[in-house]
Amino acid sequence: MQNTPTSSIHLLTLLQLSDSALPTGAFSHSFGMESYLESGLVHDEHSFALWLHQFLVQSLAYTDGLLLRLTFEALDEQRVIELDTLIHASALPRQLRLAAQKMGARMLAVSLAGFTTPDLQKYNEAIRAGQCIGHPAIAFALAARGAQAPIADALTSYLFSTATSLTQNAIRAIPLGQDAGQRVIRAMHETVAETVSKIFTLDDQDLGLAVPGLEIAQMRHEHQRARMFMS
Repeated sequence: MQNTPTSSIHLLTLLQLSDSALPTGAFSHSFGMESYLESGLVHDEHSFALWLHQFLVQSLAYTDGLLLRLTFEALDEQRVIELDTLIHASALPRQLRLAAQKMGARMLAVSLAGFTTPDLQKYNEAIRAGQCIGHPAIAFALAARGAQAPIADALTSYLFSTATSLTQNAIRAIPLGQDAGQRVIRAMHETVAETVSKIFTLDDQDLGLAVPGLEIAQMRHEHQRARMFMS
C-alpha cells in the first residue's frame, strides 16, 4: 500500500500568509509603479514585467527580502527592534514609510489571529510601547519561523506574494488583461528564485539600499495630480 503524501503544516502557513486575498491592504499600494505609469515608462505587459523584475532584484531584495532573512535569523527581541528601527529610518519616501507601517499592522494582526507565537506577541508589545514602528516582513518572518518553515521557502513565498499583488494592481491600472497578468507572474518565477539567492549573499550593511530612480518616483507619487494607489 502506498503512503499518501500530505502537505507540511509550515507550507499551509506560508500559503495562507502569502495569499493575495490576505487583508493587508496591498491592493492600495503600487510602491512607485504608478509614477512610472504617469510618465509612460510603464504602459504594457513588457514594460511592466521589466519594471517588476527590477523592483524585485534591485529594490525588494535589499529591503523586505533582506529584512525578512535577518529577522528570521534574529536571536533575541532586541535584534528585532533594531531591525525595525533600521528599516524605518532607511525608507526616505514618506508614503513608503506609511505603507510599511499600515501593512505591517495588518500583517501582524492577521498573524496574531491565526499563528500566535511568543515572538509575535513580543513584537506587538514593542510596537504598543513605542519601541517599534511595525513592518510586514518582520511579522511574516516571525510567523513563518514559528511555523518552522525553511527560510528559503519563507522568502520565496513573501517575494512571490509581492509580485502577485503588484501584478494584480497593474492589471487594474495599466490596464492589462488577465492572461497578460498570468504571463508576467509566470515570468517572475525565475526572478523570485534569483532574488532569494541574492538575499543570502547580503548582510546588515546592505539593508535599506535604494535604487535612486525608484526612490524619486516614490517621492513624486505623493504629489501626483490623480492617483489610484496610496503609494
